[in-house]
Amino acid sequence: MIRRALLATLLLTLCAFTSVAAAPEGQLTWAVHVSLAPAWFDPAETAGIITPFMFLYAMHDALVKSMPGNALAPSLAESWTVSPDYLVYEFVLRKGVKFHNGEPFNAETVKFSFERSAAPASTNKDKSLFQSIAQITTPGDDTVVINMKNPEPNLPFLLGQASASIVEPKSAPTDATVPVGTGPYVLAAWAKGSSITLTKWPGYRNAATIHLTKVLIRFISDPSAQVASLLSGDVDAFPRVAAARSLAQFKADPRFAVQIGGSRAKTIVAINNKKKPFDDVRVRRAILAAIDRKAMIEGAADGFGVPIGSFYTPGSLGYIDTTDINPFDVEKAKKLLAEASVTTPLEVSLKLPPPAYARQGGEVLAAQLAKIGITAKIENVEWAQWLSSVFNGPHNYDLTIVSHVEPFDLVKYTEDNYYIGYKSEAFNALYKSITESANDADRARLLGDAQRMLATDAVAGFLYQPQLITVANKKLKGVWGQVPQFANDFSDWTWE
Repeated sequence: MIRRALLATLLLTLCAFTSVAAAPEGQLTWAVHVSLAPAWFDPAETAGIITPFMFLYAMHDALVKSMPGNALAPSLAESWTVSPDYLVYEFVLRKGVKFHNGEPFNAETVKFSFERSAAPASTNKDKSLFQSIAQITTPGDDTVVINMKNPEPNLPFLLGQASASIVEPKSAPTDATVPVGTGPYVLAAWAKGSSITLTKWPGYRNAATIHLTKVLIRFISDPSAQVASLLSGDVDAFPRVAAARSLAQFKADPRFAVQIGGSRAKTIVAINNKKKPFDDVRVRRAILAAIDRKAMIEGAADGFGVPIGSFYTPGSLGYIDTTDINPFDVEKAKKLLAEASVTTPLEVSLKLPPPAYARQGGEVLAAQLAKIGITAKIENVEWAQWLSSVFNGPHNYDLTIVSHVEPFDLVKYTEDNYYIGYKSEAFNALYKSITESANDADRARLLGDAQRMLATDAVAGFLYQPQLITVANKKLKGVWGQVPQFANDFSDWTWE
């Protein structure tokens, strides 16, 4: 870490007086902090965040657009209405919209997209949402009526996510490599692992409002290289940049605009509840008691995080602070292991995906667990391996660290094959009560109960809500700082 910080400081010194020129008129280069560049382009069939982060609202559209400040705006739907019991939604669609391949967007394409995501073979990360739809009817080409099995006040927001992107039926089988959407941009070039180039699509419904004609997206994982790319002017904007150690200098530099915003993400230590000895709640509570959240936030996120005690983030309906349910207490952790008859040292696997928060956080976690007699053997894996062995199956892990970015996803803990392995009929019943409640006050109370239950059951080591740093050329306008979800609406970006 010291070596990296020194290198970043040196780069800042060398580049301090370098002018940052705006890109040619109508062009933009922005970068993404990823350790695995996208291997596919279908946002409705991916569990990762990178595809929607780059392409939602650009190549792909949803019925609704999520805006900063929890606001919702029309997108492919011009308007919508909901019944008082939150069971029936009617969406009025935009007329005259076409897909990139010239096919028309209409109610049937919406029905097809949602039924495709609900199908048994679907790999949509939010499949349970679409399976909670009782019926989709299309009274006309521009009208879709959705009947829910249970009340869902958040449906418009949820249908603004990448997983609810509308796909064109004929192109759906090949969308992973040849994306077809209704957005303002089309794929022009793809240098695997390096960059993606998008160009403005003349057939977009509001083409006159799109100012950028060419957008180059680069993949830069090394923090020092990220800082250098901004300072040299090679990159005009860097959402979620790893520039915490250089933040003061960027803030003091008049060439840049710096934004720090919250998210609905939850960074957690996932614990395999199905494996021994983690099927014993006392062992899980011991692990949580060994974790110093402040140290984790400093070590994994350079201090940019808000502590959380359950699978829910501040600012959401019904949020309560549950960090005191499993406080940092090394002696208590040791006692809990003894009560569970765990012989120490206990050796466990700690599989870490590529992001810095996981790799750096893993080192901190291993040191903390060592103090209570748990030896965490770190295994660094690539995203593809993490998804195939940890997340999607066969859930071959003891502990792992990951950020879950999807909002309102408590439902995951009711799913039989979710990688956490938590099974609780009491929680399932509680969640059912949440879905059946159409009153915000009642839902807020029940959501609080759900947070307490997950914390009390020590389902995972709930660590922090990440705070995200965005650095951009000051002349670039429209860049989001507060992200409602992991997306970048650069269709609204423009040069001053």
